[in-house]
Amino acid sequence: MVASSIIAEGSHGPIAGDRRHKAALLRMILCVALGLSVLVGLGWGAAGDTDVIGALLAGLGIGEASLRDMTIIWDIRMPRVLTAVLVGASLAVSGAVMQGLFRNPLADPGLVGVSAGAGFGAVAAIVLGGFLPAAISAITGHYLVPFAAFLGGWTSTLILYRIATRGGRTSVATMLLAGIALGALTGALTGFIVYKADDNQLRDLTFWGMGSVAGATWAKIAVAGPIIMLALLTAPFLARSLDALALGEPVARHMGIDTQKMKRLAIVSVAASVGASVAITGGIGFVGIVVPHLLRLLQGPEHRNLLPNAALFGAVVLLLSDMISRVVVAPAELPIGIVTASLGGPFFLWILLKNRSLLEG
Repeated sequence: MVASSIIAEGSHGPIAGDRRHKAALLRMILCVALGLSVLVGLGWGAAGDTDVIGALLAGLGIGEASLRDMTIIWDIRMPRVLTAVLVGASLAVSGAVMQGLFRNPLADPGLVGVSAGAGFGAVAAIVLGGFLPAAISAITGHYLVPFAAFLGGWTSTLILYRIATRGGRTSVATMLLAGIALGALTGALTGFIVYKADDNQLRDLTFWGMGSVAGATWAKIAVAGPIIMLALLTAPFLARSLDALALGEPVARHMGIDTQKMKRLAIVSVAASVGASVAITGGIGFVGIVVPHLLRLLQGPEHRNLLPNAALFGAVVLLLSDMISRVVVAPAELPIGIVTASLGGPFFLWILLKNRSLLEG
């Protein structure tokens, strides 16, 4: 009853109301920013000026546009922009869910073993893919690395979940420690395979590990997009449970929350979303940490508002990072993971220093 009254009072009090207004205003701003970022992303590229609006309308059957503009917008830039939106939203929402699950604002989607497992799967596919039978290679084609990355992420997550679950209950603390150990193990196995790679394979491994949306295609979106969208649509159903979990797991159970079911749904959702994201873009860091943490400072910790805003903000951040990656070393492209780390690292340190007294208190 005490916990229920706390949630009820916090949901309808003046502070919560003010936070809801801030969150609603921020959501409107982020929607506008996302729309503008998409338009700029579609018009930004090495091909020079293009009639973005005309090509978009022509693609919808309204008006006409040149074949050049249609090809550039719909076949090259649109898949890239949509991939950045999906992956940015995926990483940010997964970070918010993991931070709520671990009750730690420094938690990262990589804690569930997805990133390490996906990295191992991708490295194995790049280095050992040439030893596969010709029939399998013909079937998998260019999807071998994304499929192996997704399979590796899922496998490591399932192993981690089995280790952390005992007697029908999953220990978050055990999951954290097991995730560190599993990450070290997969890192060692990855290093062993990398040691056997040739120069061309090492180049591919280096660029995959830094992350990029340059290789985005409609085919990759068709495979990974539904998985990411399903995970994003699942996240809002976790909002109330994550808010209750902030008061402690015993209190959450007293409020009627099935904490075990919630943990399972959260872990599976994050594993699927991040696994699919890493599979099509490689490793992209800091989005899952910085975006949710900054939003908590701006609008408060309520997950009902945090999760949708994190999706919008994450998409904007990755779109802007992709635009920066295209111009920093033009006409070449900088891997987007370098951009997010370069911007996110100092910014996150600034946040920590500014709020150090609150964190230590």
